[in-house]
Amino acid sequence: MFAGLQELGVANGEDLKETLTNCTEPLKAIEQFQTENGILLPSLQSALPFLDLHGTPRLEFHQSVFDELREKLLERVSAIASEGKAEERYKKLEDLLEKSFPLVKMPSIQPVVMCVMKHLPKVPEKKLKLVMADKELYKACAMEVKRQIWQDNQALFGDEVSPLLKQYILEKESALFSSDLSVLHNFFSPSPKMRRQGEVVQKLTQMIGKNVKLYDMVLQFLRTLFLRTRNVHYCTLRAELLMSLHDLDISEICTVDPCHKFTWCLDACIREKFVDNKRARELQGFLDGVKRGQEQVLGDLSMILCDPFAINTLALSTIRHLQELVGQDMLPRESPDLLLLLRMLSLGQGAWDMIDSQIFKEPKMEVDLITKFLPMLMSFVVDDHTFTVEQKLPSEDKGSVPYPSAIPEMFPKFLQEHRIACEIGLYYILHITKQRNKNAFLRLIPALAETFNDLSFSDIFLHLLTGNLTLLADEFAQEEFCGSVFDGFFLAACSRKENVHRHTLRLLLHLHHKVAPAKLETLQKSLEPTKQSGDAVKDLYNQLGEKLELCKPSPAQVADAPPVDLSLPTVPTPTPL
Repeated sequence: MFAGLQELGVANGEDLKETLTNCTEPLKAIEQFQTENGILLPSLQSALPFLDLHGTPRLEFHQSVFDELREKLLERVSAIASEGKAEERYKKLEDLLEKSFPLVKMPSIQPVVMCVMKHLPKVPEKKLKLVMADKELYKACAMEVKRQIWQDNQALFGDEVSPLLKQYILEKESALFSSDLSVLHNFFSPSPKMRRQGEVVQKLTQMIGKNVKLYDMVLQFLRTLFLRTRNVHYCTLRAELLMSLHDLDISEICTVDPCHKFTWCLDACIREKFVDNKRARELQGFLDGVKRGQEQVLGDLSMILCDPFAINTLALSTIRHLQELVGQDMLPRESPDLLLLLRMLSLGQGAWDMIDSQIFKEPKMEVDLITKFLPMLMSFVVDDHTFTVEQKLPSEDKGSVPYPSAIPEMFPKFLQEHRIACEIGLYYILHITKQRNKNAFLRLIPALAETFNDLSFSDIFLHLLTGNLTLLADEFAQEEFCGSVFDGFFLAACSRKENVHRHTLRLLLHLHHKVAPAKLETLQKSLEPTKQSGDAVKDLYNQLGEKLELCKPSPAQVADAPPVDLSLPTVPTPTPL
C-alpha cells in the first residue's frame, strides 16, 4: 500500500512502526511524526483541535484533503498537456512521471500517474515494460498507454483482439439464423452506418485510435483468419472498420489506406443497394488506377468486394441491369455498366484465391458468362413477360401455350461450374421468389440441387430464400409446390448439412399452419434430429413439436342429446260451411 514512499523520502507506516519500537515516550514520538509529516500549514494547527472537538477523525480530514488535492492535480496535469509548445509540455509531463512513477502501485496516487502517462505521446520504454509485466497496472492504464504497449507486442494485441473477432463472427452467424423470417427485415436490412455502431467495431476503432501500426495489425489478423476459415464476415469487418475510422475523420489512417476512397464509394452503393452510373464510373476509375508495382492493393480491394453486403449490392444491381436491357433490346456485352458489375463480382469472388496465391491479378472474365448465360437469364425474363401478357388477354385471344416448365440444359451446368454465373443465378431465383412468381420458381428450383461449391446451401442464400418464401406462404398448401421446396431441395441436403436442417426448421416453424396436415406429419418425421445433430437443431425441432401440439384440435366432446322433433303438427282440414 505504501510502495514507493521511501524512494521519494516520504515516511510511511514502516517508519512509524520503527519509531514507536525504539522510542521511550510514544506519545511524544507520535506527535513529532504528525508534525513532520502532516500538512505544513501554520493556520491549520489551530483548526485541527477544533475538528477533534467535533469528533471528526484526523484520518477522515486528511483523506478529504488528499482527495481534493488529487482532483486538482489531475486537472492541472490535463491543463499542462494542452498548454504551450509541445516540447515544453512533454518535458514537464516526463519530469512529473519520473517523480510520481515510484508510487504507481499505490491505489490513491495511481490515477495521477496513469493520467500523466495517458497524455505522453511516448512513454519511456522501461516504464511501459514495467506496466506490461504487472497485470493490475496493465488493466488500470488508459487506452492511449495500451496502444503504445500493443504496437511493439503483436501477440499481446492479438490476445486482446481475438475475443472481439470471435464475438463478431458469432453475431453475424446468429443473425443469419434469426427466428424472424421477413423480406423487409433480413440480414442485409441494417444500413452500413448502423452496422458500424456495433459493439465490436466500436471497440476495435477505439483500440486502434490513430495508430497506423495497430490498424495494419488488425488487417493482418483479418487476412489470416479469412485465409484460414474462408469466412466472408471477416471481409465485412475489414470494410466496416475502415469506414468507422472514416466516420471519425481519422485522416492519419484513411489517407494511408489505398482502399479508402474505393470503400467510401462502395459504401454509398451498399446504402442505396444499387450501383448507379455515376458511382460505377468512380469505382471503375479506382480499379483502372491501380499502377504497375502496386498490384498488391488488389488483394485488399478484392477482400472489400468479397464482403457479403458488397456482393449483395452488386448482384441486385446486375439483375436490375438485365431487366433494363430486356426493355432496351440490348445484349449484355453492349452494357459497360453491367460489365463493370461482373468485373467487381469476379474480383470479390476471387479474393480468397488471390490472397492465398499472392498473385495479384484480376481474374479473366469468362466469355460464356456474357454471351450465353446472361442472355439465357434474359430469355427467362421474356418468358415471364410473355406469359403475364397472355394471361391478361381476353379469353378468346388467349393462346393455349402453358408456362414453360423445362429449363435449358446449360442453366444447371453454369450453376455447377461457374462461380459468378452461380451467384447471379441464385440472386435471379431470389428475385422471382420476391416477385411471388410461382411458375418461374418451380421451373428453376430443380437447378438448385447441385451448384458451385454448394452455394445454394450457404447460410446467406438460405436466409434470403426462406424470408422470400414467406411471400408464397399460401402456395405451401399445394402438394406440388410443397414437395418441390422441401422434398426436391431442402430435405435433399438436410442429412449432410446441419445448417440446411436448421434453415428448413426455421421455415417450417413459420409456415407450418399453411402445410397440409398429412404432409406436415411426413416432414416432421423427416426432420427429426439424429444423435449427431447439434443443440440448435434439437431446440428448433422441439419448438416445432410444441407449436404443432398447440395447433391440434381438441377432441370434440359432444353430449348425446335426444333428437328434436321439428315437424309441424297435423291440423284437421276445416269442414266447409
